[in-house]
Amino acid sequence: MRKCVKALLAGLAMVMSVTAPSLAQTLRWSSAGDVISYDPNAQVDSFTQSVQNMVFDALVRRNKDMAIEPALATSWEVVSPTRWRFHLRQGVKFHEGQPFNADDVVATIQRQIDPGARNKENLSAVTGVEKIDDYTVDMTLRGPYPLLLNDLVAIYMMSKPWMEEHNALKPGNASTGVVTYASNHANGTGAFKLVSYEPDSRSVFAVNKDWWDKPQHNLTGVEFRPIASAATRVAALLSGELDMIAPIPLQDIDRVSNTPGLKVVENPSLREIFLGFSFRPELHAEPGKPNPLLNLKVRQALWHAVDLSTIQKRLMRGKSRTSGMLVAPEVTGYDKSIDVPLDYDVAKAKSLLAEAGYPDGFKVGLACSNDRYIADEQICLAIASMWAKIGVQADVHVESKTTYFPRMDKGDLDIYMLGWASLPPMDGYSVLQALLATNDGNFGGSNPNGLSNAKIDELARSASTELDEAKRVEMLKEAFKITHDEALYLPLHQQPVAWAMSDKVDMPQFPDEYVRPWFAHMK
Repeated sequence: MRKCVKALLAGLAMVMSVTAPSLAQTLRWSSAGDVISYDPNAQVDSFTQSVQNMVFDALVRRNKDMAIEPALATSWEVVSPTRWRFHLRQGVKFHEGQPFNADDVVATIQRQIDPGARNKENLSAVTGVEKIDDYTVDMTLRGPYPLLLNDLVAIYMMSKPWMEEHNALKPGNASTGVVTYASNHANGTGAFKLVSYEPDSRSVFAVNKDWWDKPQHNLTGVEFRPIASAATRVAALLSGELDMIAPIPLQDIDRVSNTPGLKVVENPSLREIFLGFSFRPELHAEPGKPNPLLNLKVRQALWHAVDLSTIQKRLMRGKSRTSGMLVAPEVTGYDKSIDVPLDYDVAKAKSLLAEAGYPDGFKVGLACSNDRYIADEQICLAIASMWAKIGVQADVHVESKTTYFPRMDKGDLDIYMLGWASLPPMDGYSVLQALLATNDGNFGGSNPNGLSNAKIDELARSASTELDEAKRVEMLKEAFKITHDEALYLPLHQQPVAWAMSDKVDMPQFPDEYVRPWFAHMK
């Protein structure tokens, strides 16, 4: 049946092209992994949020220049240092016909800040929301907060009547296994409607002809297909089965670039890739023994033992930028003096291990996804081989992000790979409050393994309410210097954004790696 439908659509497209040569067809694109959930509150995966953004709108959004502009809110004002008022766009409807109003915003924000929401950290400054009238809402904050609009970019508005109808007023949570109707269905106000979703197979989207905004695309639809195999994904692009893959495996860039009818678009990404450590009393790999990762010299030894240059040249094909900190140069809080990796020095690493009391090394688990970051599995295997040279036996475990991230959130991993693009605020505070601060229910939402530093906690709380930008940035830098000097994470590199597509596709690329089909044109 699906083949018949495709054949019919193809035939119609050929007929219509005679009279309308610029009419676009469905954009067919692919990535290595699928969305984790269509529930906006169930995860913190920015790729998933990118796909969701096709369906959902937020109160504010980023334009083509990445500047914040009005979306479902037309204006706002600061009523007091801890109260912001938003005036809502009128005449907007959800895909299933429900009118958008203040009740939806209140229900969405309450769902977002619910203790059961996995992404509650993305709006940690908000404590409450109040309806003033049908098109006006107030948000109350813990204290003065300079990044509220930045955070709201990724808070997608949901329909209260729809959530009530489907018993989904409470959020799902991919990490704890809470599933709701919203996990596999979506009803937003965005540029595209989710028509169907087959997990690990495909998502089909139709154009929302009643979208409140003026479309900047010429698409008739979008089809997203997760394809785990890099070779299969590239082959589908080469054969014309796909119009775009994002990202393209780095080893295939030259091949695709030299193929007539195809092109590769490359730019720097905001995403930093690094390894996180368990700071719990013992490791999963060696239960009953003290955790060697609690020793600074051990963490420094592991850093010295990673040949970052080889990873950059061979696995990343020279496309990445080797890093020494957790934010990219484009992100607020970056400091070149901190961004200095420890030198690759096997002898120094062995010496540090001996000084720490581990002259013969130790066993540790090393976990990675295999469908989330560029060359993630290959990097983990390479690092395990490098650590073997200093006697550290890394038990490598790789799996799909759909199961990997829930295990990470539960603290099931000793050492784990993570990538962070400082989203949604595009500010170093994202790293400070989510990764570095102690996990206490409000801060540290992506710090699952017991990391706790009193000074960093103090800086996180101070920075959250500091309105003097210069002072706030200095607080970020101080926290990042502590992180570097204490080797609380092991930075690897800033990864590139590389997409491959038909030369008939015009798709702008963004440093946050979001795919935004509402800006796409097809010839």
